[in-house]
Amino acid sequence: MSDDLSTNQMQEDFLKNMPKLEEGNLIEGIIVEVRGNKVVVDVGLKSEALIDRVEFDEEPQIGSKVNLKLLKSETADGSVLVSKRQADGIYFKKVLDEAFKNKQPIKGKIIATVKGGYSVDLGYGFSAFLPQSKASIEKLENPEDILGNKDEFYIEKYESGKRVNIVLNRKDRMKEVFEKRRNEFYSTVKFGDIVEGTVKSFTSFGAFIDLGGFDGLLHKNDMSWGHVKSPREFVNKGDKLQLVVIHIDPTQYRINLSLKHFHEDPWARFEEKFKEGDIVKGTVTKLADFGAFIQIAEGIEGLAHISEFSWHRRINHPKEVLKVGDTVDVKILGYDITEGKVSLGLKQVMANPWDNVFQTYPIGKIIKGKVTKLTSSGAFVDLGDGMEGFVFNEDISWTKKIKNPSSELTEGQEIEVKVLNIDTEAHRIKLGIKQVAEDPWSALKVGYPRGSLIEGVVSGKTEFGMFVKVTGGIDGLIPKSMLTEKKDESPDKIMEKYQVGDKISAVVFEIQPDKKKLTLSLKDYQKQKEKEEISHFIHQGEKEKGFTLEEVLKKS
Repeated sequence: MSDDLSTNQMQEDFLKNMPKLEEGNLIEGIIVEVRGNKVVVDVGLKSEALIDRVEFDEEPQIGSKVNLKLLKSETADGSVLVSKRQADGIYFKKVLDEAFKNKQPIKGKIIATVKGGYSVDLGYGFSAFLPQSKASIEKLENPEDILGNKDEFYIEKYESGKRVNIVLNRKDRMKEVFEKRRNEFYSTVKFGDIVEGTVKSFTSFGAFIDLGGFDGLLHKNDMSWGHVKSPREFVNKGDKLQLVVIHIDPTQYRINLSLKHFHEDPWARFEEKFKEGDIVKGTVTKLADFGAFIQIAEGIEGLAHISEFSWHRRINHPKEVLKVGDTVDVKILGYDITEGKVSLGLKQVMANPWDNVFQTYPIGKIIKGKVTKLTSSGAFVDLGDGMEGFVFNEDISWTKKIKNPSSELTEGQEIEVKVLNIDTEAHRIKLGIKQVAEDPWSALKVGYPRGSLIEGVVSGKTEFGMFVKVTGGIDGLIPKSMLTEKKDESPDKIMEKYQVGDKISAVVFEIQPDKKKLTLSLKDYQKQKEKEEISHFIHQGEKEKGFTLEEVLKKS
């Protein structure tokens, strides 16, 4: 018993002689037990301290040391009252002091937007202001995009009086981290390396890949060995990709990336599969004004120029005969492996109708066709079987001067034409419409030689005479000088007697078929008519009373 009493006495003496811990000081404790929502901490006093579990940001571990603020060394019930949060706050304030003085980054969470910027929670009961201008190295389209971000900041302003005032700078820290990461990347990554990135944004020519705060370019031509119409066909925004570095410039911080280089270049074995002259199947991938791109194998596209579409048909645009997705037979006309180009032909898989054109369309043959297109100089005519010819304005009519074929023809109209000429080298067939019928000028010259009487209809008047339309639709001119032989009779008065559409008789004064010129005379017609009347009177007089010529002339 005496031994037990002496031990207890020694413990009491020890506690009495311990240095007193002053309230308000920071002390160190050791976690000895976790009891439900309470954490038991040995602080070196008669009693252990109990701390609410919520004061710990991380799961408390038995045996771990913890900083505390001593609030009361002994309460009325004999317990010890401490605060971990207040200790953390005191400690963190020292951290803030050091960070501001030495320009060291601190961590925080952006929790809200406020006027002119953001509110940042630094923990331990401290909050700070982040100005909008110091929030990011990139322009923020939506200020709320960075809410909730846990980042590092520099302290730009720090006032630690009764009320702590802290202004942060995220932009400078981001820039510092970005430059460090970028420099490390460009100093270690080389051509052919595989890197990981996230699709950030698109342009018409490709996609920008975020490689960790800086961008690389994935050109659409490097997405696939085949034709890529749009970058969005292969990647989506936010996709995480493995990419091959195909170009890197550390001095300019430029990097080009590729997806297609994970696969073998199909051109490497092109000549194992294809040779010039082969006829192969392909799929139309793109139409352009000058031709069509056709894929003949995975990653291999060729161009069929518009001139290689048809032997005989005039193609204005590939869409007239093809559409994207069509499967077609094409002939390989040539290729360049180093340039990655193949020249293809569509017409070469069909027989060339120009080889037998003279047998099919002999010169002089009259055939039926359909007007397909009108131009200022003439008309294109479909002759059937894809063959097409052209009628020039001068070959439309024997009698009319055609300035625009639309005055005589319409697209879709069926007509008869005569083959006038064939140019096999230029692939042109010259046609004529007027040549189908006899030249009315030649017929007119034969039927109505100079001095012949001819009938017609007044078709127009001018200051120099009157036009008369005669047989064959030919317009002849009666000049004013040939309207009358009477000096006291005005040519203008005579013209006033006639209206367009009136029938009239005249004499052929001159006809020149080669110049398409017909001159008529009303004056000569009148003379001829008078002679006929005189002859008639003479003939009648001789029958009846034997009039003399002198008497007839006197009577006339």
